[in-house]
Amino acid sequence: MPSSSESNLATAKAILSAVGSMAATAMVVRSVASDILPREIHNHIFSFIQNFFSRFSNQLTLVIDEFDGIVRNEIYESAEIYLGPKTGPKSRRLKISKPEKEKHYKITTKRDQEIVDTFSNEKFKWISSSSVNEARNFNEVGNPIFRYENKSFELTFHKKNKDLVLNSYLPYIKTVAKNKKLEKKTVRILTIGDLYSSDGAWTHATLDHPSTFETLAMDSDKKEMILEDLERFVRRKDYYKKVGKAWKRGYLLSNNELKKVLLSTANNSILVVEDIDRTIDFQGNASDENQVTLSGLLNFIDGLWSSCGDERIIIFTTNHVEKLDPALLRPGRMDVHINMSYCTFCGFKLLASNYLGIDNHILFEEIDDLIGIAKVTPAEVAEQLLKNDDPNVSLRGLINFIHNKIKKNEEAEAEAGKAKAESDEKLKVESEVV
Repeated sequence: MPSSSESNLATAKAILSAVGSMAATAMVVRSVASDILPREIHNHIFSFIQNFFSRFSNQLTLVIDEFDGIVRNEIYESAEIYLGPKTGPKSRRLKISKPEKEKHYKITTKRDQEIVDTFSNEKFKWISSSSVNEARNFNEVGNPIFRYENKSFELTFHKKNKDLVLNSYLPYIKTVAKNKKLEKKTVRILTIGDLYSSDGAWTHATLDHPSTFETLAMDSDKKEMILEDLERFVRRKDYYKKVGKAWKRGYLLSNNELKKVLLSTANNSILVVEDIDRTIDFQGNASDENQVTLSGLLNFIDGLWSSCGDERIIIFTTNHVEKLDPALLRPGRMDVHINMSYCTFCGFKLLASNYLGIDNHILFEEIDDLIGIAKVTPAEVAEQLLKNDDPNVSLRGLINFIHNKIKKNEEAEAEAGKAKAESDEKLKVESEVV
């Protein structure tokens, strides 16, 4: 008669053998099914099998989708950054990229590969996955079908570590990801792409423009005012929350899917809408279904949807302030109005310092007398200073240019006055005839 211990061992071996056979069979079936079954049916079947076996498991899996509804999931973004440089023991394929003007390589594990991470002496398994889904766009004629990608992470761990994950591990990942973003901080310029593509609303490129706020040729008092206003805004997150205002700031520079665009804009963003007088339908009768209406814009910057995010700076530019609806210009929407005027003597001095490396010159006084009446732009002044490295030659050329500019302005004003006088005379004659 076999002993009880031998009997238990035999039973354990039989169970392990059966489980091993079932696992092997499942792997074979999965391999065959992935080749002959449609993706949707394949996923459904193995989701059922996975759920069945999970009932007997001591493991817990958290699914972290990229989006929570139409809002980007902060946990997904943090996990993506945190796991970026990590590789799993079985990783054989990695993705590497580096835009030309960025300093750091971006290395990530290909999808469907497992990464094992350790925290507080406990192991946590990560795997990233994605699926392509289809939906109809009911905002376009014919309701065309568009495809979009669903990305997610699956985090698997022992059930006993649930509190550890929620209270320590995920907050730790968020902190590490935030620090990594600061270390590798790169200024990017984004533009609206195809809202119905798998890439989402925004496409981006690294912004490596040599110009800075310090080199911007504008009145020094105005520049100081803008800096002080921005610094004050950044400091007052708690104050905005206290008074019940969305933490955003709108600036106006004179020179149908908006909700989705706003919600896909990350926090700590600067949003620029150029030539708003040409972008927005202020009359409410836009023929182009993609053109933004005034009501949509006001909802965007001052309505309920404007509170879906923090620390956003919104900048509108226009060459025609008089065309803008007063409702758009009031405080709370456009908080600061900045007139980017013609080049002043203060702006010229900054340009002379940047382009010629001089802070003073005998010709500065003459330029000071002329530039205030010349109506020249900073770009026109800069172009003249670029023509010669010799300050004497360059400044003489600028003075000649300013004299010509004043003459042309006077001629243009005379022509405009003459045309107006002729028009007034014509109207007078017509009224007398009537």
